[in-house]
Amino acid sequence: QVYKRGDQMIAQSRLPGSHSMCPHQPACPPASARDHDAAHTVACHPEQGWSLLCNGVVVFEDTGEILPDGSVVGPCGRALAAPRAA
Repeated sequence: QVYKRGDQMIAQSRLPGSHSMCPHQPACPPASARDHDAAHTVACHPEQGWSLLCNGVVVFEDTGEILPDGSVVGPCGRALAAPRAA
């Protein structure tokens, strides 16, 4: 279910990760699927660096994600260098 609150579009599903209320055809992949990033964007806030997908996944511009169950997926393709000693 997608509804408007102020100037924001909010997506809500019956169960975390559920795509049973997805209005798209074919339905968006659930948050638990490997291809969950293929879901349609229902709210986009580039000024804040994040987007909400139809399946409840929040995607950040650095490619990190928060899944509907609260688990975090770190940015992909980013190697973190150890700080250099001074």
